[in-house]
Amino acid sequence: MIIGLRRLVDRAKALVLGAYRPSRLDSFVATADANQNAVDIFKGEWASALPESLNVRAGTVPLFADARIQWLNQRLPVAGLTVLELGPLEGGHTWQLEQLGAASILALEANTRAFLKCLIVKELLDLKRARFRCVDFMAYLEGSPEPVDLCLASGVLYHLRRPVAFLERVSRVAGSLFLWTHYYDEAVIRGNRQIAFRFAPGVRAEQSGFAHTLYRRNYGAGLFARRSFGGGESFSSWLSRDDILGALRHFGLTEIEVNFEQPDHPHGPCFALLAQRRAAPS
Repeated sequence: MIIGLRRLVDRAKALVLGAYRPSRLDSFVATADANQNAVDIFKGEWASALPESLNVRAGTVPLFADARIQWLNQRLPVAGLTVLELGPLEGGHTWQLEQLGAASILALEANTRAFLKCLIVKELLDLKRARFRCVDFMAYLEGSPEPVDLCLASGVLYHLRRPVAFLERVSRVAGSLFLWTHYYDEAVIRGNRQIAFRFAPGVRAEQSGFAHTLYRRNYGAGLFARRSFGGGESFSSWLSRDDILGALRHFGLTEIEVNFEQPDHPHGPCFALLAQRRAAPS
């Protein structure tokens, strides 16, 4: 007991002095709780509360029981669909899509730590029809991707520097798009002192004939937080609500339904939508 206490004290001193380096012994587990051991590889970094069946401590956000995915399934039944998921984070929506009967899910994640968490989830929940790939999805969409029935992009649009280019590329590969995103509203953003200072004045832009305004948002110190779920650049560009809807219509996803709108969200106004290409007359 005394020796163990001394080791803890020595480690605390080393941490304060900046001299501590992890030992290889820190990489070994010491219990038979395989599920928790796997989750604890990223202890303190999880956003999601994992399914109760796993009996593990992770995050708190109910992404594995997300009402937005249930709404999507009501408006567009997922069973039998091929799905391209962009930014799966920790696999919560991926798991729900498989539970709902999706034929296949290709989930693309550029954040390496998030990608590894997705692999842990795939193993713990025994996902059969989901594949996770560690790639930049914008680079993937620039190639010649296989067409899919549905693209699911939750929490990614407002992390991009060229969001309208993204919407254009998605419209080429998917017949339907589920999107959850924050958007720019001048009055709301400027009235929120917690986030207003991160935004620059709007700049006009054009993408394939669609004129729009980009509002630069700087990540600032958030870039250095280990538990960070932002994009891969030092800043992103937000769109207004009207420009998001206008871009989707411009690129052919004209049948749009909106839900889960929250103008007073602390991180900025947000909404979910399902955008579909109008079926050709029979």
